Amino acid sequence: MRTVHQLRRQVREGLTSGRRQVGTFVKLASPDVVELAGRAGLDLVVVDLEHSTLTEYDAIGLVRHAALCGIPALVRLPEVDAPLVARLLENGAAGIQLSTLRSAAETARLRDACRFAPAGARSVSLANRAAGFGSVPLADFLQIEAADPPLLVGQIETRVEEPLVDVVRGLDVAFVGTTDLAVSLGLPAPAELADAVAAVRSAADEAGAAFGGWTGALADADRLGLAAASYVLVSSDLQLLAHGLRAVVPEEEA
Repeated sequence: MRTVHQLRRQVREGLTSGRRQVGTFVKLASPDVVELAGRAGLDLVVVDLEHSTLTEYDAIGLVRHAALCGIPALVRLPEVDAPLVARLLENGAAGIQLSTLRSAAETARLRDACRFAPAGARSVSLANRAAGFGSVPLADFLQIEAADPPLLVGQIETRVEEPLVDVVRGLDVAFVGTTDLAVSLGLPAPAELADAVAAVRSAADEAGAAFGGWTGALADADRLGLAAASYVLVSSDLQLLAHGLRAVVPEEEA
């Protein structure tokens, strides 16, 4: 079984190697979903605690099963909740994906919740899965964490008043949420939305972060301005299930 630190390193190496990391959102509580994602060859999954009925208990179960299957699992949160972040990381989450990121201060709060001092303010415990349930000495665990810290992904999906480069600096991935961004901009013409997506990509490049985004189908990634994205989430388990179910119904009966 690979450790969470090895899984984090696996994603980071993928982001820097030029090999696109492809995953999907997980909204269903069944561990079969993350196992199927790994068997299908996806690089990662993102357990969704924003747009789903999953509980914290569900999310922890999915994260732990994903690790057993050798697939990194991040968790999407709607806000920085430091105690919740700690519990998710202690149970093997590869990182945290924060939605609706609007400011450099929010990015700093995310970093503080995910990093131990002096890089952050996360509370330390060794009585958990990520720390080998106390089998790893404190100094060694802190060194391991510093070498392969949790992945930080921030979603830009609204108008941002601060310079984008300041907001995404310190993230592993600057992720553009095209659906919410389009709504935030008043469903603009395609060219205006493309400019907004390009601005996120430019900020990511300048800040030294990877560029990422969501698409309903991988074939649509280029059209959505994600041709250069090295972190792409495709649809979700619910959407993929719905698509598969519709595909079995004869067209004349649908």
